[in-house]
Amino acid sequence: MTVTTCFDTAARLGYEGVEIMITNRAETQDVDFIRSEVQRTGLPVLSLHAPTLLFMPRVMTSDHWEKLRITCRIAAEVGARSVVLHPPFRWQGDYARNFVTGVREISEETGITLAVENMYPWRAGIREVQVYLPDWNPIGYDYDAVTFDFSHAATAGMNALEAVKELFPKLRHIHLTDGAGSLKDEHLVPGRGHMPVAEVLQYLAKENWTGDVVVEVNTRFTTSSRKREEMLIESLEFAKRHLGLRD
Repeated sequence: MTVTTCFDTAARLGYEGVEIMITNRAETQDVDFIRSEVQRTGLPVLSLHAPTLLFMPRVMTSDHWEKLRITCRIAAEVGARSVVLHPPFRWQGDYARNFVTGVREISEETGITLAVENMYPWRAGIREVQVYLPDWNPIGYDYDAVTFDFSHAATAGMNALEAVKELFPKLRHIHLTDGAGSLKDEHLVPGRGHMPVAEVLQYLAKENWTGDVVVEVNTRFTTSSRKREEMLIESLEFAKRHLGLRD
């Protein structure tokens, strides 16, 4: 999905903002272009997703710290208040060893919230392989802000409601999706998996949580634009219903 398609689809379906994944596509890094889309559609950029995925080691730069600084600068210039990022891989040297303190320093330096996302253990047969440092699970680490992703939690076998309650003081961002507990990171439409997504959203509403809920569902398997939009509408309606935001 292009940036323009993202904005157009979100505006047409009634979303209140967008999250943009920074990739090697120039438009995702083009501040003037993104600003023009904000002005054209009236939708704000709520957050950016830093290019910290396994297949993005050299997007923008191979310096991992500088990658975060650049992403934060783009976020500030397009009006986003937060950046979502994955924990580092064990082989990423100083970046991995000093990740917790380094993320805090860059957040303080740039004024942008860096919300570290929960991931999941990799598995080889019956063995779990620890590829993230300090861990795939943000619980117990001294992060200032975190993102909770339901699909990642399903793959990890987490108790989502208990995890969100424990992370609540530093929870800034939700990736709204679902999972059935497969070893694959499924990113199902919320309500189609086995996670207590409704219960978590209801808990957040009850606690007057003020973070962002961003739909992140996998629509790549369908070539039908109508079915894709139906999935996005269903996800939005699910969020509104369980957050108590229905008209």
